[in-house]
Amino acid sequence: MSDRTINQQPHTPHQPSHGQPHGRPHGGLDGEHTPHSHAHGSEPDDFAVQIADSVESFVLAVTEVAKGDEPGSAVSLLLLEVSQLLLAGGRLGAIEDVVPDDRFEPDAGPEPDGEQLRERLAALLAPIDVYHEVFDPYGPPEKPNAFRISDDLAGVVGELQHGLTHYREGRVSEALWWWQFSYLSNWGTTCSAVLRALQSLIAHVRLDSPLGAVPDGADTDDDGLTDEQLEQQAGDLMAAELGLKR
Repeated sequence: MSDRTINQQPHTPHQPSHGQPHGRPHGGLDGEHTPHSHAHGSEPDDFAVQIADSVESFVLAVTEVAKGDEPGSAVSLLLLEVSQLLLAGGRLGAIEDVVPDDRFEPDAGPEPDGEQLRERLAALLAPIDVYHEVFDPYGPPEKPNAFRISDDLAGVVGELQHGLTHYREGRVSEALWWWQFSYLSNWGTTCSAVLRALQSLIAHVRLDSPLGAVPDGADTDDDGLTDEQLEQQAGDLMAAELGLKR
């Protein structure tokens, strides 16, 4: 997964967190809800249900896309799913701090292995998997870094599944706290970058603008293809998906 995590999280994603104290993601904004607090095993309110539905829908959709049954619609579907997830993330970011029931995060069990999902996405998106992004638009000027859509999406799915485990076991406030915190510290930034990459791909094809060559030193796994061949493959993939002739 891309290294975009802000150094304020209580424990790193994708690692067991038993016995770790909760952090607080932010001071709160004037949002659509007051701080959430659910007793263990209590029924989730409408907000929690909507966020959980959005999270689960994203996880299921990305998993289905990664199977490669409909490669011609992969980019369009991912664009829609990432956009919808960011809407849920925006709602989480706009509310005040979610207050978990316990001081320490309960052990959610072993983290799911996302390697198979990552590999399937990488194979599906091979010509267009690598993109370039500047991490912090408010930070000091820096050179763009190379990332992979497949790495990013697999990492986001893993983070969301961590919260789903809490939610399905009745720890509603814990799930909301985790989704809010991880949105602010990691997957919100990651999804925003992926969304820009996917939107850029579609814009290049719709506006008949050639994709730029991969810069020297980019991590493309040395697949033996020239920059021109990578560009041609990416353009062909997008043109076929959008029903355009090249």
